Amino acid sequence: MADDARYKVHNFYHKSYPYTVEYEVEGEMKGIFNLPEWQPVSAPEIAVEKSSLTVITPKDYVLRYKQLLYSGNVVTKEEKALKIHQWQLNGEAARPNESYAPEWDDISTRVIIAPSLFEFGGYSGEMSSWQHFGKFMLSLYNGRDILPADVKAKVHQLTDHLKTNQEKIATLYRFMQDHTHYISIQLGIGGWQPLDATFVADKKYGDCKALSNYMVALLKEAGIKANNVLIKAGKDETDILSDFPSNQFNHVVVCVPNGKDSTWLECTSQTVAPGYMGSFTGNREALLVSENGSAIVRTPVYRKEDNLQIRHVKATIDGNGKLTANIITTSMGLQQDDLHSLLNNSSPDEQKKRLQRIFTLSNYEVPSFTYLENREAALPTVNETLELVANDYASITGKRLFLRPNIVSTYTTKLAETETRTHDIVCTYAFTDKDTVNITIPEGYGIESMPPPVKLNTPFGAYNTTYKIEGRSILLVRNYERNAGTFPAKDYPDFVDFYNKIYKADQARMVFVKKEE
Repeated sequence: MADDARYKVHNFYHKSYPYTVEYEVEGEMKGIFNLPEWQPVSAPEIAVEKSSLTVITPKDYVLRYKQLLYSGNVVTKEEKALKIHQWQLNGEAARPNESYAPEWDDISTRVIIAPSLFEFGGYSGEMSSWQHFGKFMLSLYNGRDILPADVKAKVHQLTDHLKTNQEKIATLYRFMQDHTHYISIQLGIGGWQPLDATFVADKKYGDCKALSNYMVALLKEAGIKANNVLIKAGKDETDILSDFPSNQFNHVVVCVPNGKDSTWLECTSQTVAPGYMGSFTGNREALLVSENGSAIVRTPVYRKEDNLQIRHVKATIDGNGKLTANIITTSMGLQQDDLHSLLNNSSPDEQKKRLQRIFTLSNYEVPSFTYLENREAALPTVNETLELVANDYASITGKRLFLRPNIVSTYTTKLAETETRTHDIVCTYAFTDKDTVNITIPEGYGIESMPPPVKLNTPFGAYNTTYKIEGRSILLVRNYERNAGTFPAKDYPDFVDFYNKIYKADQARMVFVKKEE
């Protein structure tokens, strides 16, 4: 990572509370491509005595702005050849930090400002519309998609014999992944203008825009039209303000347009499957840059049936309460994102350390584990197989044996009930979990008490468990679906009730009693 940003950090060794910190910041920018955002309250649980934003421009300068949750009106006045815009916030009390609240940007006061005409790094542009913004980006990319002769020849060697565009896209994407790596270079106009395709082919590195531009050039040589796409990346990141054209982006990906079957490519990863966006860039608006007219588009949305986890547990419990289990878990879509990162960025020792802390068991070991990743499936999939040993998993007291049949797929958060809920409830993505657990208990025990089956169906999701006992064998079937969406604050008691019932059901125990000889 190389950039030209500069940071200052202040430590306040102040012994009495509360105390006030006052900042006055003045900056000088060469070019006005980026203008600062005003967000006077930066996070929950922070109070603000007074904050203001003042923008002074030449009288004939057109300042574009968008007010979000600002209760007043902008104050404007003219002084000689200048125009002054001012926003102010006074006496803002701290707000609580609520679980499942919307992103802070969506519920806090903000003022976004942007130019119409601008100059940046010797390039002039306009951003009063997304079409104009796209034209400016095209000017930065113009002439930078020329490949060296040997790479052109390689493209044809790899793709001329392939029958479909999808095969060609996947082949060239893997070629790009195998022959480049990511280095972020954000110096001046280089933060927006890509290194040219010849440079990337020669040096074998680039940042997101350089690698995306290189990928577009490879596809172009194969006769496939593709576009660079500006996006606001980040796990669970909020959407851009699509009704306010301005610089709101921090990343570039590639789209090969084909109606509803468009192919999206994340070019900074050497391991991700072709066509998969994941939680980093999926399900959000982005600017597709095109000479035929740039436009806002939405990246792929992954539904709850796409984000599937299937888990099979086969376990035995001995006469001392020791549990030995074989667990096979298949994770798809967004459910495999963290595992994909773990497999490709962590050592086996780090993977084992993770396994030894993720389950809600007081004392257990993972003697063996394996992972198998499938990047060729319609959605990327990771299969995890592990052996788990837990001493004293079942407790034995006198004639009775106590155990929790749900061994590893337990919901661990009990939500606190509250009489007041300020914000709507937001669940950012949907998923489905399917669990089947088979447990064999020691000889000589019969069931004394068992949990009732649970069936819940709400706007927030669905959950059901069933139990079956045959001889020494316990069968638990658990299905849990979470719905994505925004739900009104007034429904929070029902939301808490739903998840606390899941918590209770997942913690439910069975009691067995020793049969009389």
